[in-house]
Amino acid sequence: MTDLASSTVEPSLVRVNRPTRFWRGFVPAVRDVIAYRELLVSLTRLQLKVKYKDSSLGFLWSLARPLLLLIVYSLVFTTFLRAGIPYFPIYLFTGLVVWDFFSSTQAGATMSIVGNAGLIKKVAFPREILPLSVVGSALVHFALQLVVLLGVLIVTSYDFVGPSLLLAPLAFITLLLFMTGMSFLFAVLNVYYRDTQHLIEVFLLFWFWMTPIVYPSEFAITGLEGTRFSFLANVYQWNPMFVVVTAFQRAFYREMSEVTADGTPVLWQAPVGRYVLSLVVISLASCILIWFAQRVFAKAEGNFAQEL
Repeated sequence: MTDLASSTVEPSLVRVNRPTRFWRGFVPAVRDVIAYRELLVSLTRLQLKVKYKDSSLGFLWSLARPLLLLIVYSLVFTTFLRAGIPYFPIYLFTGLVVWDFFSSTQAGATMSIVGNAGLIKKVAFPREILPLSVVGSALVHFALQLVVLLGVLIVTSYDFVGPSLLLAPLAFITLLLFMTGMSFLFAVLNVYYRDTQHLIEVFLLFWFWMTPIVYPSEFAITGLEGTRFSFLANVYQWNPMFVVVTAFQRAFYREMSEVTADGTPVLWQAPVGRYVLSLVVISLASCILIWFAQRVFAKAEGNFAQEL
């Protein structure tokens, strides 16, 4: 009887995600992600397959949302409000492509841990792979939308080739770094505070209108500078997405004059070097953000299974 009882005793539990010191562990975490790169690729493919499962159009749906927004905003700002921006659809689409890449990633990454609760409770792997897989799937959609943008520019014979085109890859790298760090933070917050997923929707909507996508940036800047809240003009330009979007516009869009009627410089017509400097600064800050966000993620992931 004693032998039978002893044979049924469960082995002691081993904690997989041990607590780590905040200032250490980033490099080993990167190594773990690299070691599990095949899992990252598999989860990225799974994200794409699940999203378009049983869909007739498949990946074409990734173009539906920005194209629909393009039609609506073009109608509103060229017919009803008459913003007076030359080639407005091209100007608008350059900003929408970047914003859709950013917003879809943040929304998906916020749900990446909570939505994979079953996997987290059963399998040991670097949890950072989950938000990174969302970034990977969004990257595929961004590539498709970018192909459409380039196709439109070529078909319409729009003159977009020039030195400023080199800003596009730098703006892309900056955006990728920034939103990766934000993805880690939002994913962790949603595990402990489930209202985060709803707040993100409202926050992204506010962020969208605080970024010059459907209107020229100098409209907001000159409007703020003429009020007692003039300091907000600088705050407005500190928005990382402001720099990324305007740099991307500067890379492809060339229709605005160097200055407005009142002499205010048009920011996306500023010298290319100004954008390069701003993008480099934000990229370096985003690297720090990734380090900080990953360390917060690492401190919290040991309790993910319990919280879920």
